[in-house]
Amino acid sequence: MSTIAERITEKAFKILEEIPEGVRYSELVRRIIELDGSFKSNTVNGTIWNLDERFPDRIYKPSRGLFRLTKFKADGTDQLKDELVPKQPKKFKEEDFYQPFADWLVNEMEECTKAIALGGNRFRDKWGTPDVIGKRESKRSDIIQAPIEIVSAEIKPDIAQLVTAFGQACAYCLFSHKSYLVVSNKAPDDEVARLDALCQVFGIGFVLFDSDSPKDPRFTIRSRPRYQQPDLFYANRYMKLIEAEMFA
Repeated sequence: MSTIAERITEKAFKILEEIPEGVRYSELVRRIIELDGSFKSNTVNGTIWNLDERFPDRIYKPSRGLFRLTKFKADGTDQLKDELVPKQPKKFKEEDFYQPFADWLVNEMEECTKAIALGGNRFRDKWGTPDVIGKRESKRSDIIQAPIEIVSAEIKPDIAQLVTAFGQACAYCLFSHKSYLVVSNKAPDDEVARLDALCQVFGIGFVLFDSDSPKDPRFTIRSRPRYQQPDLFYANRYMKLIEAEMFA
């Protein structure tokens, strides 16, 4: 007869087999208990916390707290095999989320006093144009007047272009005091974890959103942007191109 630990381990493998992208630790515990209510939470925790160490040939962690079967790992990398990456149907255009995020920056975060949807190739160079750009300036009634801050954002519902989107958000630091990377919450957990860590290292704001609902994207901030001093030559050069919309 199998021991309790063996039965728990068997359930864990069954769950991971059904979810190629992997399962986070707390979710795995919850699912195991759902499959067999006789298991005690502490027993499950004590059994699965080091599955990757006990079965290194079958389980690995592509990011902190995420368990995935090694059979689903692409050769030579910790990433999920391309054919197993969930394909996201394109229900809405990327542009559908520009104005909602601009409004969120102004009304929810109060990060900007004005923000506009931009996108396209307004800056006319290979470094790209922010999808949303805003400014923060002091009110006339403020006793202490602060310098104007420029805030830029790269919005990416397409989970197949996350690395490109991160590079764009970094490029916006050239002319922005703060930069945001905004990606779909449908992105795999390990990709989100990597982006979260990278954004904290580079001082980029990181936001997740519901890419199925442009009317209510439910923007959720994971990490706040760090204030950085842009190159004023480039800041003035690019702001000149949208002066009428941003500073009139």
